[in-house]
This record gives sequence, structure tokens and C-alpha cells, in this order.
Amino acid sequence: MSSATSLAGSQAHCRAVAKSRAKNFYYSFVLLSPEKKNAMCAIYAFMRYCDDLSDEPGATQTAMDKWREALTSALSGRPDDSPVWPAFLDAVTRYQIPHEYFYDMIEGVASDLVVHTFQTFDELYQYCYRVASVVGLTIIHIFGFHSPDALPLAEKCGIAFQLTNILRDIREDAGLGRVYLPSEDLVRFGVSAEDLSQARRNEAFDRLMDFELGRARAYYRESEPLVEMVDSDSRKSLRALIAIYSALLERIAESPSEVLRRRISLPPAEKLWIVLRSAAGL
Repeated sequence: MSSATSLAGSQAHCRAVAKSRAKNFYYSFVLLSPEKKNAMCAIYAFMRYCDDLSDEPGATQTAMDKWREALTSALSGRPDDSPVWPAFLDAVTRYQIPHEYFYDMIEGVASDLVVHTFQTFDELYQYCYRVASVVGLTIIHIFGFHSPDALPLAEKCGIAFQLTNILRDIREDAGLGRVYLPSEDLVRFGVSAEDLSQARRNEAFDRLMDFELGRARAYYRESEPLVEMVDSDSRKSLRALIAIYSALLERIAESPSEVLRRRISLPPAEKLWIVLRSAAGL
């Protein structure tokens, strides 16, 4: 696509990206109006590109800096020829999404370029805020809300989602030298980073997982009122999204040590069933 990409062409591109890459998010998008679905896919395509910049082989801070500069130019009315921008800018303008959320996303994703550890949960929380809570804060502008009380709940919902992702990806992250679980938790339960990288399945790891699962569940519970705070035409979609991530967490809880052996996921049929139940108001 050229710099002359039309809005319709850009939206089609973003829908294709979301359909092929958004393994959990896309299922909930189908319950939205076409206008909101296009906006969600545009925001997802932006986020996906951020993630890919940090995860691809040879990823550098320079690439992230260039993407940040491209964002600034696009928001200033000077987009480059990326096919994402027309749909992205339409969504940002239409739903009055604060620009700082997108810079926070970039900062959070860029932090993955450096292998580091989180000493405390407070440190991990700040990371989760940048890579996930700002996503929640962004998409509730598309869902629509009227009470400012929705904002802290969207933040907590994002934390719940990211904690779920972290537990799911322990094996994969350990293989990359990344440990997202706080060091204070590892010490508390007698689990080392080497235990994770060597996939050592023992009682200490099970106790650690029980604790982390409980923490994630608490954030899901705290964010429950959010569904009723978004616009009525968006509630089924948000309910489905939360249900999919909650189901993934509970699938992990069925056999926590399995995360050291394989990536836990929900089959497409189960996600579709959750969407159908949400659509029916069940």
C-alpha cells in the first residue's frame, strides 16, 4: 500500500492483521458494530507492530525510536506510508483517545529489548500498566463510557490480562532469558530463574503458581463492574473478552506446571462458544 492508502483500504488491512494475529481479542470484536470493530482492529494493528518491533530477531532501540517518531508525525498530520495510519488516526480522532497511551505502549514494549528482572510486584505492575493497562484504557474509549470510575477498572482489567499472559508464557520467556515473575515471589517460594529455564516441575513451583493465579483472579474480580460501565452496545464484546482471558487463566490453573512444558491455550471452538454465550447474554 502507498501513502495514498484510503481509509477503507487501511481499515481492511487492519482487519486482516487482527484476524490473523489477535488470537483472543478478535473473537470479541465480532460482537461490535462495524465502526467500533474497525477502530478496535486499527488499534490492535498499531499494538501488533509495536510488539513485532521488539520481538523480531535483531530488534533494536533505534527501530522503536523511529516508530515513536512516526507516531508523532502521524498524530501531527504527517503520516508516513504505513497502511495502518489512516484507520488508526480515524479511530483516535473519532473516539478522542488520549495520545499518551500510545507513547506508554511504545515505552513498555521497548523495555523488552533489555533483559531485566522485576524485583517487586510494584515494578512488574508498572510494566504491565504500559503494555496492557494502556490497552484497556484505549479500548474503553472505543467501547464508550460515561463515568471516570471506568478508568481505574480498565487499568486493573489490563493488569489481569497481562498477568494471565505472563503465566501462560513462562516457558517461552525463560527460553529468551526473560523472567517476569517478581524476584521477591521467586525467593518467597524457593524457585530460581534456573528452575524456570530448566522447566523443573516441583512443589515449590506449584505453590508459586497458586499464589500468582490468586493474584490474577483478584484483579479480574476487582474489574468486574467495568462491563456495566461501558456503552450498552459494547458490553457483550467486553464480557466476551474478559471471559476468554478468564477461561485461559482457569485452564492454566487446572495443571499449573504444564506451562513449563507447553503453551496453554483455548481451542477456537471454546472461544467461539464463549462469544456465542456472551452474545446471548449468558
